[in-house]
Amino acid sequence: MALAGHGEHFRHGLGHGVGLEIHEEPFLGPSRTGRLEDRVPITVEPGVYLPDRGGVRIEDTLVTREGGPELFTKTTKELLVL
Repeated sequence: MALAGHGEHFRHGLGHGVGLEIHEEPFLGPSRTGRLEDRVPITVEPGVYLPDRGGVRIEDTLVTREGGPELFTKTTKELLVL
């Protein structure tokens, strides 16, 4: 986000765990450190919000795997104009 000139417009966490609560550990973000265990369900939700203009967030749900993430979200990331 910062490299694209939007560092100050990214004001929320990057994602969080998925389970019984709406938002639960582990919490993901620039200030978080550590390593995710295998088979942890998480969301990844990068977003940019421009003051007085609006914003966009792309949300994915996945499970961590030793060989790489297993993505559950199958929608396109292409801009769709409706």
